[in-house]
Amino acid sequence: MRRFAVALLALILVGCGAPAGPPSITVGATSEPESELVAHLYAAALRFYGSPAHVKSVSDPVGELDSGDVRVAPGFTGQLLARFDQDATARADAQVYRALLSALPEGVAAGDYTTSAEDKPAVAVTEQTAGSWGGRDVTAAVRNCGKIVAGALPGAATPAKVGPCSMPRPREFKDNATLFAALRTGQINAAWTTTATPNIPTELVVLSDKTALIRAENLVPLYRRNELNEQQVLALNEVAGVLDSGSLVDMRRQVAEGKEPGQVADAWLDAHPLGR
Repeated sequence: MRRFAVALLALILVGCGAPAGPPSITVGATSEPESELVAHLYAAALRFYGSPAHVKSVSDPVGELDSGDVRVAPGFTGQLLARFDQDATARADAQVYRALLSALPEGVAAGDYTTSAEDKPAVAVTEQTAGSWGGRDVTAAVRNCGKIVAGALPGAATPAKVGPCSMPRPREFKDNATLFAALRTGQINAAWTTTATPNIPTELVVLSDKTALIRAENLVPLYRRNELNEQQVLALNEVAGVLDSGSLVDMRRQVAEGKEPGQVADAWLDAHPLGR
């Protein structure tokens, strides 16, 4: 018994003396599938560079940065700018990002934004409508402002104005299949979607926005200032150099088909190693 007690004490002392690993970095996400997906992307990037990281579902990831319950909160530049500066007028990618940096509250920093990956509002029309409006850019819709009969999903963030055009309040449709069917049958002539929405019917035309009339929405990570080391910030920034809109569309499609967001993010990172 004496020898057993001595051995047990030795094990306890060894266990107590073992160095603790670094704490896992909490990346915040809402319960929305896209939010979970992008949070897992950044968590996977942190792990790729050797930092433990996990995703936590919260109602307001950006708000949780203040409390410290979340240390990284990915979001989209335009939405974040509107949160911190409702009167901001910037629309182009770089302008929105610079305005966001100026509007961030004390204690919050932003990593690099994804110059090649966006998910901003976009207008889908039929080929016939594009022809009658005289163009395949959103400027054609502006020129035909009075003719627009729009539709959108419930809760979709659609701009009230596009250039000088005050957009009509869109009719609501329960899902994308119903929305695009209404477009094809002429119930509406403009369907609000986004640039990263998967499975848009190929016979439809998604109007380009060459003059940035619609505010940019590029992916960007916010994080608690002075709490990440240089390598961890590098890990977050590396996502911006690799992710593009095509990859974002494909990953969103996989999640919509029922795949787990974390597995989708990990598989993408395996196929697109960072730092190359």
